[in-house]
Amino acid sequence: MRTRRQYTDDRITSLPVLLAEGCPFFFFSNEGTEPPHIHVERGDGYAKFWLEPVELVDAVGMTTRELGRARLLVIQHRIDFREKWREYFGT
Repeated sequence: MRTRRQYTDDRITSLPVLLAEGCPFFFFSNEGTEPPHIHVERGDGYAKFWLEPVELVDAVGMTTRELGRARLLVIQHRIDFREKWREYFGT
C-alpha cells in the first residue's frame, strides 16, 4: 500500500478531502475503478477504509486506538467522502 509521501508519479495525485484532528483524509486520482474508499495518514501510519459499509481494508503503522479513532471519523464524514468521490469519479 502506498502513502501520499511514497507516490511519485506526476500523473497521479492525491486528492485531499478532509483534514481532521491533524490527519489528512484523501483518495488518489487513479482509483475510480475501486469501490469508494478513503485513505488516512497519521504520523508515519496509514490506513484505507471502504465507505460502504465502513470497513478497514489495510493499515500500516497505526495503533489500535488510532485506527479506532480514524474509523469513527470515517463514519462521521462518510456521506461527505462519498459525495467527493462521486464528484470526482462520477460513480
